[in-house]
Amino acid sequence: MLVPFESLPDNSRVWIYQSNRSFTDEELVEIKQKLDEFLTQWTVHGANLQAGYEIKYKRFITIGLDQEVNAASGCSIDASVHFIQTLEKEYNVDLLDKMNVSFKQGEFVAYKPLADFRKLAKNKSVSSKTIVFNNLVNNKAEYLSDWEVPASDSWHKRFMS
Repeated sequence: MLVPFESLPDNSRVWIYQSNRSFTDEELVEIKQKLDEFLTQWTVHGANLQAGYEIKYKRFITIGLDQEVNAASGCSIDASVHFIQTLEKEYNVDLLDKMNVSFKQGEFVAYKPLADFRKLAKNKSVSSKTIVFNNLVNNKAEYLSDWEVPASDSWHKRFMS
């Protein structure tokens, strides 16, 4: 069952999928429609899942699930990954590669392989003050407070000298 992302409780589980490029306005309209359709029919063993989503910076798809209503199972998580894979194919984007880092350069969101980010840190092109996106957050509360943070407040700090 699709619900507004804002209405999900803070302990809702979240999955964040970062795109290797920004979506166009036309693509965003289509992707939102596909997310609406998928989340409306997303179930666990025949029971509705109460889920919502938001898309930030035209490149991050965040799906939230109220696990107090019904928790996701292996099958329902597989269904969501399959859905994301269909988006990858249809829009020729990478949404599942966790070995890439997104960070802000001014108002621009940069997307780099982890090895390149490490080099940027070594060369002082990014610093502990660089705003990074911590896609490893687990729930909505962490997403709201710890997703978009200075590198010093994230796992990215290991690359800063």
